[in-house]
Formats: sequence, C-alpha cells, structure tokens
Amino acid sequence: MVTGGVVSSIGKGITAASIGRILRSYGVDVTAIKIDPYLNWDSGTLNPYQHGEVFVTDDGMETDLDLGHYERFLDVELSGESNITTGKVYSAVINKERKGDFLGACVQIIPHITDEIKSMIREISSKTQAEVVLVEVGGTVGDIESQPFLEALRQLRNEEGHDNVMFVHVTYVPYLKAAGEFKTKPTQHSTKELRSTGINADIIVCRSELPIDSHIKDKIAHFCDVERKAVLNAPDAHSIYEVPLILNSEDMGEYVLDRLKIKAHKPDLYEWSRIVESLKSYDSRVSVGIIGKYVELEDAYISIREALKHAAAQLGTKVDIEWVRAEDTINMDRIRHFDAMLIPGGFGERGITGKLDAVRYSVENDIPLFGICLGMHAMVIEFARMNGFEGANSTEFDKNAKHPVIDIMLEQKKIKNMGGTMRLGSYPCKLKEGTIARNAYKQDLVDERHRHRYEYNNEYRQELEDKGLIISGVSPDDFLVEMVELKDHPWFLGCQFHPEFKSRPNNAHPIFVSFVQAAVDNRKNRIG
Repeated sequence: MVTGGVVSSIGKGITAASIGRILRSYGVDVTAIKIDPYLNWDSGTLNPYQHGEVFVTDDGMETDLDLGHYERFLDVELSGESNITTGKVYSAVINKERKGDFLGACVQIIPHITDEIKSMIREISSKTQAEVVLVEVGGTVGDIESQPFLEALRQLRNEEGHDNVMFVHVTYVPYLKAAGEFKTKPTQHSTKELRSTGINADIIVCRSELPIDSHIKDKIAHFCDVERKAVLNAPDAHSIYEVPLILNSEDMGEYVLDRLKIKAHKPDLYEWSRIVESLKSYDSRVSVGIIGKYVELEDAYISIREALKHAAAQLGTKVDIEWVRAEDTINMDRIRHFDAMLIPGGFGERGITGKLDAVRYSVENDIPLFGICLGMHAMVIEFARMNGFEGANSTEFDKNAKHPVIDIMLEQKKIKNMGGTMRLGSYPCKLKEGTIARNAYKQDLVDERHRHRYEYNNEYRQELEDKGLIISGVSPDDFLVEMVELKDHPWFLGCQFHPEFKSRPNNAHPIFVSFVQAAVDNRKNRIG
C-alpha cells in the first residue's frame, strides 16, 4: 500500500511503479491498483488542466494517468478495474442497497463502503493471480475524502495478516536554502497523521530535490518509528526511469521481500539500466513541435511525451519537445525550425485553427507530421479544404458543415450520456501494403486503443483518395477509417487511435519510431 504525505504530486505513482519494476526484476509477478478518492466514476469527464491525461485501458476504461506509469514500468496491460474511485465504490454500494442486498440494514461508511473497497482490491488480486498487488492511494494523508480508503486498508492489513500487507509512505523533505539544511518536521507530522488512522508505515520514501545524508535518515527513523534501513531517499532524477535504480540501490527490493517473506531469485535490472543509459546518451537530436490545446500542463500529453522518449532512445537520438498553443493562428516563424510536428488528440473546437495551420504548413513544406485522433481529423479537414472542398469541417465544430468529412457514427447519435457516445478501448486495425504504417508495424493486423466520438466520413472516402489521400488502415470489415497518409510526402500520417498508450521504454511503439526517424532524416536534409 503506497500513501503520500506533506504535499501532492510528489511522485507516489512513480514510486509505486518503481517498486513494481524492482520486484519484477526478482521474478515476482506484480499488478497495480490506483485509488482516486474523487466522486467521479472515472477520469473521462475530468478537465486535463486539473487532472492531466486520461489513460485508456484495453478494455475501454478511462483512468488516471498513473495507470500509464504502471503499464510502462511493469510492462503489463491493466484492466479498467485497476482504477478504483469513490464514485465506483459508492455507486456499487447504492446499487446493492436498491436491490435489497443489505436486508434492510442501515447502510454506512463502515462496514459497507470499506467492505466494498476491500472487495474490489481482492477481486483484482484474484483475477490477476499476482504475487504482489501494489495499491496507490491518491491524494495526501489527512484529506477527508481518502479516509474511508485508509480505513479499508487498515482493516485489510488485519484481515490478511501482518506478513501479507505492508505500507510505504512517500513524503517530501524540503531543503531550506536560507537555513542551509533539510527539514524533517513535515515528514514527522505526515507520519503522525498516518498513525492516527491506525496505520504504521513500514517504509518511508523521502522525496527531495537533493540527496539527503545519513543524519537526516537517522532522525526520520527515530521520530517516525521505523527501522533505519526502512528510510529510503528518492532525490530528483534525470528521468523517471532512473527511480527504480535509485530505490534498488537503497535496497528497496530486499526490504520488501524480507518483510513479505517472499522468496525470489537474484534481481536483474541490467535491461532497465541499459534503457536509462540510452535516454542519457545520444548521437543526435531533433526538434519536435507539439501543437496542442493543453500545452500549459505537460501532464495532459504525458504518454505522448514518454512515447517520443522511448522512440528516440531506440534510435540513439534525443527529442527536444517544444509546446505550441493551438488556440490562435500560428506564427509560422515559430515553427519553421521544427524537424517534425505532432498534433495530439482533444475535444472541442478550441485550438482547431492552429492545428489546421500546422497541417497546411506540413503539406506545403514537406515537414513530417503525426496526427493522433483529433490530429487525424485536422489532417483530413485541411487536406479537403486544400483540394477544393470549401467549407470542409467536422460536425463536432460545425453541425451544418458543407462538407462534413468528419462526422459522428449514426448509432452513437442516439446515446445521451457523455461517456457512452465514445469508441473506447482496443480495436483491431488492418494495414495496407506499401504504406508508412505497414512498413512501421511490419504486420498486417494490429490492435490499438481508441477514445473518440467522431469518425472519418465514408461519403468522402473515394473523393479524397482520388485527390491523393491514402487510407492506410481500416477496421477489419473495411468500414471504419483508422489511418490516413499522403502521397508524395516524406512522412504524413494520422491515426484515429492513441498509439502512445502502448509504448514502453523497453519496446518503443513502431509508429513513434518511424516518426522520430522521419524527423532525423528531415534534419539531415535541412542542414546538409
């Protein structure tokens, strides 16, 4: 169980994922759960500025971005059940009450809500048959909304036994420049707050900007009532993928396995250390501009950012990402130096103008362009406009568009709930021979994750193909257009799905690898 204290956003998710990566290196089978104490059913309707990226699982659940970290670090595919929210818990309990499952009892936080939380955790444990289940509790210890979850975990420890449940508390140890020293008092108070819930931390992971010394660790161990060897330090790192190596050097794996009495073979983090090294060392670098509407918060595009890093590391280069606001008409001087551009997904009309400008610039100047979801829609719309279809648009932005080249599927128009109108989760895509997509994947059929409402309008399929648009990927029944490319362009590819969700540091996504390679080739051509 991983809890957090002092401040939010200190890296509980990365810490939990790193523990999982370390245990995997010992040959231990691991799965992960993220608890989000908000009342929303899932992350689907949350504003990216408030909550960052919505991560989509294979089974179509819109989840917290930390599940993306878990999948990348553990190299597993998690189910949507791995994201437990207050909304899901209360909804399940109320549904049971309505059906009479509680036989007229007064339904309360304890035991009914806490029992449901425990049941959800055990259900995932049972289905996955994992040896270790990582459970991250969102928010900060002391938050009112997280109290039922902490109580449930306290009960779980007693019911499952001391040897089967342990707690890792992640805190922040600030360094005061004026005083010239680290301050442990916030960690002491946070651990005291945790103890007030009946939970004693087994390990304290101290996040800090700089490495802390042994004296600080001794002090925290003494005042927070944990073993000295259970106080671990995770200072700021060059990349998040270094954190497992840092925690492993602090003997995190050995302590966890001893505490849980798990026997395992010797750890092997060689491949992971090689990945970390490849992120640091490179022979060249390229500039990629991301034309998006949420660029003020990079976490809104965290999987795209990581997928670009994975691809660059595989190719021995480095991607310098520049974020460009798509709200207004783009100043072309702002993007002329880019070696490639990427238009990410999104919803709504805001920012579409800048995205269309980027498409036109790519077509006219042969700049590699990668469009994802709404990015593909922008590519189709602008291509149509440039080829005589004046007024081409998506019905998402103009219900009465003269040429609705992007439209919503008929069967979805009848659905009213926000989440219900979307195509969510993993769907197969058939690739066309001789295309960028087919050459990248090196296979005929792939499965990718979707999150969208609007589709390429088949009424314009043949007309746009006649103008030079290539349909390079379709659904197996040939009904839905999944990927588009452009004739006589060095690299122009749009996909309806989100390939970034399946990229791994040890297995970069082939489309991202192809895209970054196109950026490298373009840079070589530009600078000679």
